[in-house]
Amino acid sequence: MVDVKKRKRRLINFDEDAEFGNALETNEPASDVEIYAKEVLNTLIADNLPPTPNNFSLYFDRLLENKSENLRKQILSMLELEDNNDDENTIMLEQSLKQGFGSVKGILTVTASLFKNMSLMSKILEKRRNELLTNSDSQSAIRTAKALENDVLKLNEIIKKQSAQMKSHYEDTAGIFKKVEGETIFDNKYGVYNKRYLIEKISKEQKLIKEFKHNSSLIMLELSRDLIADVHSEKATILMTRTIARLLLKTSRRSDIVAHYGDGVFSMLLKHTDLENAIKTSDRLVDLVSSSNFFLADREIKLKVSIGITDVDTDSTSQEIIVSALNAIQKAYDIDDVDYAISLRSDEMKDL
Repeated sequence: MVDVKKRKRRLINFDEDAEFGNALETNEPASDVEIYAKEVLNTLIADNLPPTPNNFSLYFDRLLENKSENLRKQILSMLELEDNNDDENTIMLEQSLKQGFGSVKGILTVTASLFKNMSLMSKILEKRRNELLTNSDSQSAIRTAKALENDVLKLNEIIKKQSAQMKSHYEDTAGIFKKVEGETIFDNKYGVYNKRYLIEKISKEQKLIKEFKHNSSLIMLELSRDLIADVHSEKATILMTRTIARLLLKTSRRSDIVAHYGDGVFSMLLKHTDLENAIKTSDRLVDLVSSSNFFLADREIKLKVSIGITDVDTDSTSQEIIVSALNAIQKAYDIDDVDYAISLRSDEMKDL
């Protein structure tokens, strides 16, 4: 078992018969949400953390896990009415941009098809003109065909120029898209954040840890390799991996960062979460995944994941922290009947 240092935190005591009891005295009756907000603020102060909006949001989500189901539903319903944050707006912008790019590509495809059809029409007219030339008594018909041929040739030249212009616009758009794609934060395939965003957030969290001395953890997980080998279907593997991504989003807190690292490996950056609580999160993930069966034709498959856990320290690079969690995944494979393992850079691998 990993030795986890627990931080003492002074919590407000509540009456056993009520959600909040008389924890805080006010001149007027306060709503449950208002009392809960005051609890979050007091807990932040007790943990010696500045009550900044970011820290308040983190603790707001974290403490909510231990509240009654009614209170959670009440607060979550209120949060759904709030505007999306900047990251969500960015995601929507990226999705719109990619849809626009697809539309431009479609326009070029249609233009190319039109040009191809006009070329075919020119060949047909040439054939008909030759047929008319064989009939010397049809001079009027020949002149008409010649005039029509000239008109088609002119139209064909116009379409060529327009096609070249469309191609130029397409190449410009493609260049812009590639540039924007290098700055994206969202993985469209799985509906979560991408590797670039994950690394950026880990680096930012390291700076916060260095400043405020709190604990954060990183979880990396993947669909069990044994399960993938048993299924023998790339399409089914993709569908199962997408199911895992949806389950991660379902179980994550608003403050958690769920990202696709690559090749079907996902991550969860757990802010203000020590290893002990990261283990609890892993337990929940394992239970949630194992209870979510996948149907392939007439076969029912029990989903399974392998998880690696590590702490986020300030002495390592973001990539080293990620590699540490990936090493823990491998450790979980090396131990029989283990779904997750912990990796610490200070003393290498430790079993649960």
